[in-house]
Amino acid sequence: MSSTLPYDIQSIRSEFPILERKVKGKTLVYFDNAATSQKPKQVIDAIAHYYSYYNANIHRGLHTLADEATADFEASRAVVQSFIQAKHHEEIIFTKGTTESINLVANSWGNAFLNEGDEIIISSLEHHANIVPWQMIAEKKGASIKVIPIDGNGKLDMNAFEKMLSKKTKFVSIVHASNALGVINPVEEIIALAHQQGALVMVDGAQSSVHLDIDVQKMDCDFFAFSGHKIYGPTGIGILYGKKHLLESMPPYQGGGEMIKEVTFEKTTYNELPFKFEAGTPNIADAIVLKSAIEFINRVGKSNIRKHEDLLLEHATSKLKDIPGLHIIGDIQPKVSVISFTIDGVHPQDLAILLDNQGIAVRTGHHCAQPLMQCLGIVGTTRASFAAYNTIEEVDIFIEALNKAIKMLK
Repeated sequence: MSSTLPYDIQSIRSEFPILERKVKGKTLVYFDNAATSQKPKQVIDAIAHYYSYYNANIHRGLHTLADEATADFEASRAVVQSFIQAKHHEEIIFTKGTTESINLVANSWGNAFLNEGDEIIISSLEHHANIVPWQMIAEKKGASIKVIPIDGNGKLDMNAFEKMLSKKTKFVSIVHASNALGVINPVEEIIALAHQQGALVMVDGAQSSVHLDIDVQKMDCDFFAFSGHKIYGPTGIGILYGKKHLLESMPPYQGGGEMIKEVTFEKTTYNELPFKFEAGTPNIADAIVLKSAIEFINRVGKSNIRKHEDLLLEHATSKLKDIPGLHIIGDIQPKVSVISFTIDGVHPQDLAILLDNQGIAVRTGHHCAQPLMQCLGIVGTTRASFAAYNTIEEVDIFIEALNKAIKMLK
């Protein structure tokens, strides 16, 4: 099967220093990529280079270091714009991550435009980050939340969604690809249906941005959010995309420096986009380094990465289905390279400990999606998620370790 790989996997692996380390005396097998991906050397080196050679505050100084830092910060914004095919560079807002991006929209747009009796629609598949901010603003504004149901495999009930939509629907916030199950939602259809009712749509792209080709103009979403640390970049940096006219209509999320045009004790006027939503000294280093992460993805080729991950997912799915008492949750297409499962009589946490003892990193529990687990009638799952640097051989090691762990637990 290795002969069918779309690129030299060993060459890619050599770019990730962490893959050389041992865990419990075993070579690390890292299958927790849906939580955070590992970082290639060009990303790690870019962080060190910034702090070593041109660390400075941006947009304010007139000296050389400030000019260089500002230029690279804005160059990164341009790379992100191209990465998701946004129309305008000022539609790209730097945040801490997907969670802050959703909170920004919920608080800024929600405070300005939601009214009592309005309705917000989310789905049963959502991460807590796409549930709690909407609950908070709905309670504050007297709005209500409706939830799109799913079937036993995590597929959205689109008929139910269509029936939910009405003139009361003001906002739909939907995950593009489930972090817990890997299921890909039909976001373009959801957006088109919502727009027919005059509702705006936000897409949580935390999982999709690294796996799928993103074109926010073609998708026609009103807002799109993702995080750097899931696309081979650093933690603490994320992106909010918003259509320019919507962002211009929204009040600032936070007050302070940079987001202002003029301040007096009597009145403050606000800066233009994107700076209106970037109060204070931003996470300059990690915003700059996000460019390096995207350049890594572009160099390898997102389509090549997707083909490789699909091979891993197919191989792992086939092997897991041979294990008695194992149930794959979300065994439908299309999906990203996430495989979530339960095993009869085995608690996911016990399984994770035994796998870690064999050098294998997976994620267990509710995956910050407790309502989803309640819908499925389970306490949690074991989740293996794959990235560009994982191999078929690692999947086989995982399957062998899994069988060994099951025998010990039963």
